[in-house]
Order: sequence, then structure tokens, then C-alpha cells
Amino acid sequence: MKLFMKKHGLGGANTLTGLKFEGKVDFLTFIKEQKNYSVEGNDIFYHGQKVGLTFKKHGLYKYLGEKGIDYTELISQKLLPDDAIFVIANNTMHIIEIKFQEGSGSTDEKLQTCDFKIKQYRKLFSRLNFEVKYIYILNEWFQKQGYKDVLDYIISVEGCSYYFNYLPLQKIGLPVPDAEIIC
Repeated sequence: MKLFMKKHGLGGANTLTGLKFEGKVDFLTFIKEQKNYSVEGNDIFYHGQKVGLTFKKHGLYKYLGEKGIDYTELISQKLLPDDAIFVIANNTMHIIEIKFQEGSGSTDEKLQTCDFKIKQYRKLFSRLNFEVKYIYILNEWFQKQGYKDVLDYIISVEGCSYYFNYLPLQKIGLPVPDAEIIC
């Protein structure tokens, strides 16, 4: 499948620089398979140096609790990300939502919530002084003309972006492996 790249992080064709999604893929599973990467618990290492942390759904709130943060003091309801990746180099928590669809449905409206969600996540991480980015990984279903307005909206929200079937490691601040990535 040919993927394309547009301004503000759309698409991506170079599997040597990121994670190519085929169906619903787990970030942690992917990164463990990459040359020079290793994982211990939630910690991500590259050439033996810690470069990040990764969390899924409720694991994010366990981490916040370990840091002395009670989410109920900041937001009224848990948001459960598909993946949350903290990159040490840029002090940024990347919230990853994977949306794969083959027909119209509730995901259509979920794409319109990135402004609210990024604001909620920013509240959660404000005490840690983390930057927050919110990224959708979408399949080709969302390349249809009928999604142009919602895709334009996503990139109009500061800190929100999307990619088709791909997450570029360099864009989120993680090192790109020295050799070919296993997809």
C-alpha cells in the first residue's frame, strides 16, 4: 500500500523511520522487535540508554499515582489511551489513539474530540511539566473526501495530528533504528 505524507503529520511512506500499522498494533510489541531497542517494564531503551516510557490504558493512571498525582483532583473521568509514550529527550507525552474502520460509525464523531482530550491530558500532566501531543493513527478508510473537514479540524488544534497507518519515530523524538525496521 502506498502511503502519503502531507503537512502537519499526515501519512508516511518510509517504514525505516517509524511504525507501520497493519490492523491494531501495540507500540510496545513493535519497539521490542527493533534493532538496538529493548524494554524493561514500561521503560524503553535504545543502545542501553533510557529514552522513554510507555503505558496502555489504566497503566497511565498507575504511573500518575506513583508520581503522587490523583487524577480525580484534575479531571472528572479517566481517559484510556491506546498507547501513551513519554519521550525523555523532548519531555513530551504522546497520546496515541488508533482508529481503524471499514464503515461509517461512532469513530467518525470520536475524531472530533481531540481538542477536549488534549486539554484533559494537559491537566493530567501539568504537575509533571510534560508537554502533551495527541496523535491519531488512522487507516485508509479516513482518506475519503468525506473526512476532509474533520482531518483539517484535527490539524487545526494545537498539539493534535494524525497519520495514516504509520507513526514516525523521529517526529515523536525517539531514535530511528540503525537498520531496517521489522514491521
